[in-house]
Amino acid sequence: MSDSDDADEFERVRSRAAEAVEDGDATSVYVGLVGGAGGNEYFFANDVDDAELREAAAEQLGMLTRVIAEQSDATVEQVADHAVETAERMDLRSE
Repeated sequence: MSDSDDADEFERVRSRAAEAVEDGDATSVYVGLVGGAGGNEYFFANDVDDAELREAAAEQLGMLTRVIAEQSDATVEQVADHAVETAERMDLRSE
């Protein structure tokens, strides 16, 4: 796929995701923005009770892990292991 095709696909997915967040009936939303210069941001909100939060978060992590594994030709386990290592190094603060 060419860079132009990649950019077009990225814009299509980004637009579709924004529409789904705006128009959908989701009870849990996570958006992670990875900036080219390290300016990463995340947005995480839930309309679930504490008992459901762990399951909602696990479902989101599972979806993301599966998609990344399929698109990168890695195994789910490789992606998960790398994600754990990365998460341990992150310095995230809540506002």
